Amino acid sequence: MTEKVLEIRDLRVTFDTPSGLLEAVRGVDLDVSAGELLGVVGESGSGKSVTFLATMGLLPARARVTGSVLLAGEQLIGASNKYMRTVRGRLLSMIFQDPLSALNPVHRIGNQIAEMLQSHQDLSKRDAEKRAIELLDIVGIPQPSERATQFPHEFSGGMRQRVVIAIAIANNPKVLIADEPTTALDVTVQAQILEVIERVQERFGTAVVLITHDLGVIARVADRVNVMYAGRNVEQGTIDSLFDHPSHPYTRGLLASLPGPGKQRLKPITGFPPNMLNPPKGCAFHTRCEYAAEVCKLDLPELQTFGDLQTACVRVKELPKAEIRV
Repeated sequence: MTEKVLEIRDLRVTFDTPSGLLEAVRGVDLDVSAGELLGVVGESGSGKSVTFLATMGLLPARARVTGSVLLAGEQLIGASNKYMRTVRGRLLSMIFQDPLSALNPVHRIGNQIAEMLQSHQDLSKRDAEKRAIELLDIVGIPQPSERATQFPHEFSGGMRQRVVIAIAIANNPKVLIADEPTTALDVTVQAQILEVIERVQERFGTAVVLITHDLGVIARVADRVNVMYAGRNVEQGTIDSLFDHPSHPYTRGLLASLPGPGKQRLKPITGFPPNMLNPPKGCAFHTRCEYAAEVCKLDLPELQTFGDLQTACVRVKELPKAEIRV
């Protein structure tokens, strides 16, 4: 049985805002196994990034976080800032959406990678700089010894993202969280960045969590997928089972809105995501669901197992067979 390196149970994140309490994450459960790539997908505001910022201990003080996050058996929720600083970058790393803001503009690239190495390993400056060049080579940056002496503004967007990946994998973490790593990159560069992440996963056996709103990206690289809506899991399963037999109406809607061969027109999901200051009772998706019934407005559905999928829909057995062409 594959070892679970990250186990999240009943994670809840609430923000205290001037307008009231905003429920961003509402009882998320998920596991990440050693060496697998888990895709986490959903619209903006579904709670994807907040779930993993809570895991990293990077949320602001106004966030209330409860539940359990076990990393290699160690509890992260409630851990001290001092302890989390020893975890981040060593056992658990994150690739952020905007590489330009993630890098220090006044420090050379090689020095930034070396700093990450020396903060967690007993390395001399010379050894850290040598390893930084090796890491730049691993992520596919040409002439790494020369590029290590340059500053972030001298790199393209795709190259900066490679640098951020090099920093994230510097200490061979158990779990690598990639938060929309291909945002604002053109299609060719997106493919290159995904290839780098796959190569890192295969080379180091790292568990990867890929957060995205793009199901096309998930289809290409993920082993399993977790679909989120309104701060909750609505569907989980292997990539094949989810794309071949989507059960939840929200997942079906996401897939139907993807362009693909033979599609004359795309079918968007009607309506808008709910206001999480006042989320709807029952299933949060019922306000946009073509299959919604009265029971959907009353009962909050939990994940139930149907074949290779876990789906949170009280009417899943009554729904017509999905006819999705991806």
